[in-house]
Amino acid sequence: MSGPKDNYQRIINYLRVSITDRCNLRCIYCMPSEGLTPIEHKEILRYEEIVRIVRIAAGIGVRKVRITGGEPLVRKNATYLIASIRNIGGIEDLSLTTNGILLEQYAKELAEAGLERVNISLDSLRPDRYREITRGGDINSVLRGIEAAEKAGLRPIKINMVPIRGLNSDEIGEFAKMTLKVPYQVRFIEFMPFGTEDMWRPEKFISADEIKSIAERIGPLTPAKLGKSGPARYFRFDGASGVVGFISPLSNHFCGECNRLRLTADGKLRPCLFSETEIDLKPALRGGAPDDEIRRLIKLSIEVKPEGHNIRIQNTELRSLIKNKDDRRRQMSRIGG
Repeated sequence: MSGPKDNYQRIINYLRVSITDRCNLRCIYCMPSEGLTPIEHKEILRYEEIVRIVRIAAGIGVRKVRITGGEPLVRKNATYLIASIRNIGGIEDLSLTTNGILLEQYAKELAEAGLERVNISLDSLRPDRYREITRGGDINSVLRGIEAAEKAGLRPIKINMVPIRGLNSDEIGEFAKMTLKVPYQVRFIEFMPFGTEDMWRPEKFISADEIKSIAERIGPLTPAKLGKSGPARYFRFDGASGVVGFISPLSNHFCGECNRLRLTADGKLRPCLFSETEIDLKPALRGGAPDDEIRRLIKLSIEVKPEGHNIRIQNTELRSLIKNKDDRRRQMSRIGG
């Protein structure tokens, strides 16, 4: 995929689009038990505004779009948005990240609208623990959703698990074993400092290398080459149907290959997940600005994209990230996962 280059010669061709900050779960590492005060409805981008942004971004070389939230499927008529983006010339890859709760209901409809694949966030395979982590979620709904996605042709199925020491780290092996029988991509993602202050602590962090060493207790892992694999490093057990992936934003960050921008549900472009830099597109969108002005702002967000973040697990900045009480440090649900 080609696209515009930033100041560090990275090709920026991937846009992650959050369409809502709302979610039907309250995962303990993501938000407080009472939830978060939702962004006012009038501040959320309308679908036609999102489609306009994607169309203009595609015109300058964006080729890959992922729909995120919050939980994107809680927003009404998400399939209409999928179909609209699918019809934009130049978009070659269209996917969605979901917690899977509503996937059984919408998988077929999403596939028919033009969605290609899904990433499903799943942090436990044990019903009681899943209910505890999500504060009430039903894992059986998710499992049925995964089956529905596969039946609808939304492939490859990607399962994202965030291991947290003392919470679900004893399930790393169980998740890895899934790939022995089913052709899923099971990806382990390092626990990042977003969420509630009392949840993220350095001692709960498990590096990708340690996660991999735990998975290797099942058997040796051989590197697996996958097209368009993004930040994950993939491996395969001998004879396995699926693959195991490791994503290490903290211990071994992949900033040098980062190709993405993030559009928040309220219309702000973030060049970097860990940066507070945001470019607000909404005043231009709602102020009658021509496409050229929106294009200029998108290009500006590419120009100001930092070379990388300097956050490390040993860095005391990690604690300041989660102690900041004001909204400058957004929750992940408001950035777009």
